[in-house]
Amino acid sequence: MNIAVLSDTHGHIDDRIKRHVEGCDEVWHAGDIGDLHVTDALADITKVRAVYGNIDDQLARRTWPEHQRFKAGGLQVWMTHIGGRPPKYARGILPQLREEQPDLFICGHSHILLVQRVDAWGGLHLNPGAAGISGFHKVCTMLKFRVDEEQFKDLRVVEWARKCP
Repeated sequence: MNIAVLSDTHGHIDDRIKRHVEGCDEVWHAGDIGDLHVTDALADITKVRAVYGNIDDQLARRTWPEHQRFKAGGLQVWMTHIGGRPPKYARGILPQLREEQPDLFICGHSHILLVQRVDAWGGLHLNPGAAGISGFHKVCTMLKFRVDEEQFKDLRVVEWARKCP
């Protein structure tokens, strides 16, 4: 299964994002969608899983949950928007990670791309950075990878210029 993970679009989607999502079996959006036209446009391409973020309005909050816990292949995944980063997790996150021990923990919010194996709970922490054009980040980023049975593999960082084409 080919997966694209992005976050912090803040209402922005363009052909660069769509092009990178094409060919993926699913796209996972880790919050701060900004406007549901973003997830609608992604859903025109492939299956979407998303969570709402701190800038999302009530419509987005009614459409998408704050947390998504699901299986992808044989991997347990937990996705939320505000999760912090190792070792400084958001309040209440680390105890849940230790208890649930997901294979992948995905969050956004910081606009800083991070991929790190974490011994404290035995999984992989992923933050795809920011795919939108609002914020302090210098380039837009997303992550792409494959999930086969219980294996996470072929991780790639995708980046492009922040300015609009």
